[in-house]
Amino acid sequence: MKFMFTIYHDPNVMDAMPEKEMEALVDSAIEYAEELRRSGHFIASNALQRTGTARTIRVNAGKVSTTAGPFAETKEQLGGFFLIEAKDMDEACALAARFPPLRVGVIEVRPVRELEHSRDRRGLPR
Repeated sequence: MKFMFTIYHDPNVMDAMPEKEMEALVDSAIEYAEELRRSGHFIASNALQRTGTARTIRVNAGKVSTTAGPFAETKEQLGGFFLIEAKDMDEACALAARFPPLRVGVIEVRPVRELEHSRDRRGLPR
């Protein structure tokens, strides 16, 4: 099964972190990704740029609107993700719990729901 880890952190905590501590945090995240690669769990991962670089797109009554900034104004912001392969939710959570930067954030673990076109369910060719 595929699982998505979404990683959230408080940007104020990250901004206040001394440079050497931030470098160690980033290095530990890269080493964790390498560990997942070696174990065969890794599919993809990356960090995201700061929320100030985001744009939120909405469609309301057929009209598209774009606003600067993240979808939600919250203390903790989405900072990155991992897409992994695990046998079940328990294994996925155990893997997420080993993510070193978790000490300054939180991870949501969610199973991936792979969409299938309705034609495929009826047995028609793709």
